[in-house]
Amino acid sequence: MRVLVLADDLIWSTRLVAQVRASGADAVPVRTLAALDGALPDANAVIVDLTARAYDGIAAVRQATAAGKRVLAVGQHDDAELRRRALEAGAERVHPYRKLFENGPATLASWLNPEVETPAR
Repeated sequence: MRVLVLADDLIWSTRLVAQVRASGADAVPVRTLAALDGALPDANAVIVDLTARAYDGIAAVRQATAAGKRVLAVGQHDDAELRRRALEAGAERVHPYRKLFENGPATLASWLNPEVETPAR
C-alpha cells in the first residue's frame, strides 16, 4: 500500500510519514499540489494536512479524490468548518492531529485496511 503524505511543514510531514510506515504502509512525502499530481498515479491513498500554507488543503482533497484515491485529512480539532469542507470535498475521514499523534499506526491501519481489525489501545 503506497500512501502519499501531503504536508508542507517538515516536522509534521516527518511525523505523518513515520506513522504511516509504522502502520505497515509505504509513505511518500509530497509538499505541493504539483508534486501530489505527479505522484498520484502510483498511490493507493493520500493523507492531506488541511492547515498548510503552501497549498489549498481542500483543493488537494478534491484533486486526490478526482484521481480515484482514498483520502484521509488531518487538521485542527477545533476547526469544524474546515473538517466539514474536507468531507464534502471527498475525504473519507478527517482526524485531528492529536488522534494521529497519540494512536497513529492503529488509526491509519484501520483506515487503510478496514477489513482487518486492529487492537484497541
